Order: sequence, then C-alpha cells, then structure tokens
Amino acid sequence: MSEPGSLVRALSGRQTARNYHSYVISEVGLGIASGRFAIGSILPNDAEMMDTFGVSRTVLREALKTLEAKGLVEARAKVGTRVLSRSRWNLFDRSVLGWIQEAGPDAAFLASFVELRETVELQTATLAASRRTAEQVRMLQYWLNQREAMAAMSEPYALAEFEFHRILCEASQNPFLRATSGLVEFGVVQATLVRRAAGVTEFSSEKSAHYKDLANGVASGASVAAAQAMAAILTQDRTWILSPQRGDGGSG
Repeated sequence: MSEPGSLVRALSGRQTARNYHSYVISEVGLGIASGRFAIGSILPNDAEMMDTFGVSRTVLREALKTLEAKGLVEARAKVGTRVLSRSRWNLFDRSVLGWIQEAGPDAAFLASFVELRETVELQTATLAASRRTAEQVRMLQYWLNQREAMAAMSEPYALAEFEFHRILCEASQNPFLRATSGLVEFGVVQATLVRRAAGVTEFSSEKSAHYKDLANGVASGASVAAAQAMAAILTQDRTWILSPQRGDGGSG
C-alpha cells in the first residue's frame, strides 16, 4: 500500500499482499494501528510469529526491519521487538496511513490531520499558480473532467480527485510538498468514506464550482484566487471528515 492511489483502491476492499514479505508487514502494521499489538508491548517471539504467518525467519526479520524503518517498532537485543508510540510513526508514509485508515482513525488524529492538510494544501495551491507548466495545466483539466465523469462511483471519483491534487503538488515545484501526496490522498479518501456512508450517490456536485475555480486560478497564474478556491474545498472536506456521524474503516 505504498504507491500513489493505493489508499483510494482500498475503498473497494482490502488489497491482497503481493508476497509473504508484504503480507507480514501489512498484518503486523495493521495490528499495531488497530491496537491489537498495544503500544509499548513486545511482539510475539520469532517462532510464534513464524508459525502464525507461515513464513521463514528471514522473511519475518526483513518485514520487521521495514516496520522499524517506518517507526512502528524497535528491536532490542535480549528484549524483543517493542511497539513504539504513535509519536514515532512516520505519518507521511502511505502504508502507515493505510493501516490507520483500515483500523479507523480516532477523532483526535483526524483533527490534527485536517490542521496539517489545510496548511499544506493552501501553500500548494498558491505556489502551483505561479510555477505550473502548460502540461500540468492540461493534466489538471483532464482530472477535473474525470472527476465529473466518475461522480457516481466512489473509487474512480476519489482517484480522479486525488490525481488532481497530486498534480497540484507536482506543480508547486517544491520537493517537500510533492512528498505530501500520501497525506493528500488520505484526506480525499476520508471525505469520500463519510459521504459514501451517508448514502451519497453523486460525489462531485458540492465542490464542483470550487474545483473549477481552482483549476482556472492555477491556469491563469492567479495565486490568490487559487488559494481561495482551495480554502473553500478544504472547508467542505473538514466538515465531512470531522463529522460525528462519520463511518470509519478503509473498506466500509
């Protein structure tokens, strides 16, 4: 679940692991995000986990090294592998966000996420309007059209909306903002999940005018107009994402 679009694809159900290594990473990562492996606890020993997952010691240890690199666990000699606090997790990592998405993020996490997303995406829109290329303007229009065309299907719609935002990240010409595409995708998915749980059958209408204004602002180099349109989009998404009636879970 590390490539762009993987969080969106999870809207149609949990993705099958491509190999044993990915399978172990996914199972343990989700177990940590869901609290099945509690923060501060020691994971089961190698023999037990090898039996549980049906993998070799080599596969298991490589998987745990990957989770350690993502900040979820820490291996210590003669102690074992300890689950680290969320403050250590790499929350910019798409896999980590995917496990949180599947486990069901809590209200405090979502509130913090929305604060960060608004800061990041407002700056992204402002910079994109002054730095975009002609090809990026063309791609924004393409994904804007796809967003409208796929409005009756949650997953294709969410993919089109994410790609629109991803192109904006690219157009900012800022490598740090480009690296936030996982956060952007997580936000698109969370807003889509809430609306799908509410029985929405046409996903694009509430924000269509704002997306058109955003695309036009970027195309014309109007940074203020682009930022204002993005602010309107984010305000609507904030309402949905922080809704008390939201339905959590990645495959709901």
